[in-house]
Amino acid sequence: MQKSATLTRRPAPDRLTPALCLVTALALLIGLGLSLTAPLDVNQGSLVRLMFVHVPTAWLSYLAYGGTGLFGLLYLVTRQRRFDRLAQASGEIGVLFTVATIVGGMLWAKPTWGTYWVWDARLTTTALSLVVYGAYLLVRGLIDDPERRARVSAVIGVVGTLYIPVNYMAVEWWRGVHQTQTLKLLGGVSFKGAPIYGVVLLVMTVAFTLLYFTLLRLRGILAAQEAEREEREFGMNSELPGEFAPMKVSPLASEVRRG
Repeated sequence: MQKSATLTRRPAPDRLTPALCLVTALALLIGLGLSLTAPLDVNQGSLVRLMFVHVPTAWLSYLAYGGTGLFGLLYLVTRQRRFDRLAQASGEIGVLFTVATIVGGMLWAKPTWGTYWVWDARLTTTALSLVVYGAYLLVRGLIDDPERRARVSAVIGVVGTLYIPVNYMAVEWWRGVHQTQTLKLLGGVSFKGAPIYGVVLLVMTVAFTLLYFTLLRLRGILAAQEAEREEREFGMNSELPGEFAPMKVSPLASEVRRG
């Protein structure tokens, strides 16, 4: 009599995450090296180096908030929990880098404007984004039911993306002390600065874009593990319909848990 054996398939090793982390680190090192060796500005001197971090940080916050809205919309259409997890991760990244944008801007504002903060249109709308996405994260923490939480937060995330064009155009619609766009995208693309500064900003923007996807992947893995634990706590089983049945953990998440 032959013995039947159940073969356990080992999850494939995660090669993408380490590779993404490595490429991101190299891009950031190259960008920082170019930022520190770029020529000084005639008017601002070494303060111009803050631009090479401040602008990409603001770009990353736009990217993260756009991701929150996009993943939220995908959840509303498909009802797949993975999009809700990615929306949450993207929202957290957006809040983190909005704070970094504000701090970097304050450090730049003090020597140029003589004060750390003014209620300029660009600064005010940036601060309001913290209120909107802080509420987004707060709602996620207050609602226990996973389906209702995902649905409500998705709507907030989609509506919240209106912040991006409003904040970008704030310096054109409401003139204040903040300079107009360094990179103008509407009415013809133009860059107000020395060409070398444009090259450095491009490299740093690419590096920060890679940083966003790296953080999104890492936080998404953790969110998948948290969702699995939450489903166990809520006693979900295979008889429940839809996406809220027990989640099949990806090989990537399994590998992280084993490590």
